Amino acid sequence: MLTLPFLCFADNDVTDIPPELIQLFPSATRIGLPDENLPVTPVYQLNQLLGYAFETDDLTDFIGFSGESINLLMGLDTQGAITGLHVKGHHEPIFLHGLGEQPMFEFVDQYQGHSVKERFIINSQDKTSKQATYFDGITRATVSVMVINDTILASALKVARAKLEGFIAASPYIIKPNFFAPLTFDELVARGYLQHWRSSPELLSNLPSGLVNEINVQSQANANQADDRFIDLYFGFINIPIIGKNLLGDREYQRLMDSLKPGEHALLLLNRGQYSFISDQFIPQTVSNRLSANQDSFPVDLRDIDFYSFNDPFFNMLIPEFTDLKVFRIKSQSGFELHKQFTLGLSVFYNQSFLSQKQHVFESSIQLPTELFEKQTQVSNERTPLWLTIWKGRRVEIAIVSLYLTLLIIVFIKQQSLAANARLTHNIRALSLLFVLLYLGFYSQGQLSVVNIYTLLLSAANGFQLEVFLLDPIIFILWVFVFITLFLWGRGLFCGWLCPFGALQEIIGIVAGKLKIKQIHLNPKTDKLARKLKYLILFTLVGTAFYSLNLAEQMAEVEPFKTSITLNFVRYWPFTLYAVLLLLLSMKIHKFYCRYLCPLGAGLALLGRYPLFKWLKRRKECGSPCQLCRNKKCGIDAINHDGSIDYSECVQCLECLVTIESPKLCVVNRYGHKTNKPKKTKSLNSDAVIILSKV
Repeated sequence: MLTLPFLCFADNDVTDIPPELIQLFPSATRIGLPDENLPVTPVYQLNQLLGYAFETDDLTDFIGFSGESINLLMGLDTQGAITGLHVKGHHEPIFLHGLGEQPMFEFVDQYQGHSVKERFIINSQDKTSKQATYFDGITRATVSVMVINDTILASALKVARAKLEGFIAASPYIIKPNFFAPLTFDELVARGYLQHWRSSPELLSNLPSGLVNEINVQSQANANQADDRFIDLYFGFINIPIIGKNLLGDREYQRLMDSLKPGEHALLLLNRGQYSFISDQFIPQTVSNRLSANQDSFPVDLRDIDFYSFNDPFFNMLIPEFTDLKVFRIKSQSGFELHKQFTLGLSVFYNQSFLSQKQHVFESSIQLPTELFEKQTQVSNERTPLWLTIWKGRRVEIAIVSLYLTLLIIVFIKQQSLAANARLTHNIRALSLLFVLLYLGFYSQGQLSVVNIYTLLLSAANGFQLEVFLLDPIIFILWVFVFITLFLWGRGLFCGWLCPFGALQEIIGIVAGKLKIKQIHLNPKTDKLARKLKYLILFTLVGTAFYSLNLAEQMAEVEPFKTSITLNFVRYWPFTLYAVLLLLLSMKIHKFYCRYLCPLGAGLALLGRYPLFKWLKRRKECGSPCQLCRNKKCGIDAINHDGSIDYSECVQCLECLVTIESPKLCVVNRYGHKTNKPKKTKSLNSDAVIILSKV
């Protein structure tokens, strides 16, 4: 909540006001006590209420690209206009380490002076609608921009509905989850569950001449249609079970619900008329310039979800023929209430003269039947925890990663029998590297970091809060998995099978092998001394973290993870150059960074130094006399001279196990089949015998 370092009393005419609030309300002379029911602070000019100041984090929980919210300080006047905005905090990598923060600030500034009743469209190419407010977006920051837009509107609407006159507060009605009966398409329409909007001659009469001409143009363009009505549109909210299940069938209905977040609504529109709700220039997953909706004088954002991009339309019943079919999403925090009356608008643009274009909006008022809804018996005032919202939104990723971890456990339990099939082992290894790099790393951002270690230590020292670590479900799951398996198999399971940058280095090493790039091997003494460097880096970082967390995070740039995996090498050039140099070194020295520099690997090595299961099979001949695995098979050089495995350095690639289990590869097996027969000696002639006897 907005915290203010001073006391303010309602009967004071003047108080000290922080500069950030003066920027929101320049004429303010005092502020009131924070509201008890809503995290907002009233701002006054003497006794006149100017509006409310609030932080968006107290009202919404939209998650940005970084996995965390973007917090803004906002001002809203008594008429619902945004008086100012200020970015209080964010962790968006594209702004912190890519484009810089100035484009974000400039985007946010566009909202100042605009009312929450306006309909905002971001980065639209078609700007002909007179009822919309168009804002410029930011290239390469689409996700972050949309999160900012949703955060601003949802929080402002929540304050407006609760505190301002003319803004109606939400009612606690929900869709009946078990209300269902088999119905045909005509029955859905007859009961009012599906809406049918058709223009009539009466509707089209008494229109401006320019609009009539535009309608005639549309009619001539669609003269081949059997139905000559200008507007002929079916629409309905297919997230309502009795509508969606009847219309789509159980399978398609479940696909729809999987694509929606909790509390979101899906509006299906089916066009049969001469004038469609989308234009020929419409871009999927955007806002239609022709289609609009409003409720209680508030615009309702309708955004296409491209539901039929990769799936052909399928319906569970016979439906009328159509020309256009789309599904639009209404977000859960938009303030839209499905049980209340709302208006759907269809805009037609026409030329009033050669120099001016006008817009006419045909409107249809909708009130869904009351039997579709029920009033909640008890409404909880508690907000859904932020971490829970994130987990629900990433449940597919969580399932895929969990499946991979399960398969990984099976691989390690069955490693000896698996290694007997060298080809299968190598294929599994290759697929694992690709999955870890592309999906776990680039897509899910599941790159663990040494920062996580000293964040955990600081949290333990300052009061542990589990919710902080639950904010990123993939990172949390990986850390729990790694911590448990450290004591079972050591650091190798993470370093060899779960680290995206480690996978990238190994793939680079494979490419180097294909290119026949000769590898460099440091002498044992130098190698052993160089490996201690990563432990020195670890202790330095952890010690610095207790002195200054900000400094420790800057020093953690020794890890190339943020540059390579998080930002995909799109970063200020020194960081990119550093990451690229490490990868180039890996072409000459196998997994160079893992060997000598990785503080995360050092920390895991300390914790997993004595694993419970040391299942990498060894033979008595390993090390004496056989040095094949040590010299030729172990790329990370984790086999000691006596043939034992150094589990603090081993990445569990299983290559030594594949060698031992293969009669064709293992030298011990090869020589074991040979028989020791005495060599035949040639007889010496007499001269040779005499010479030898003299000698």
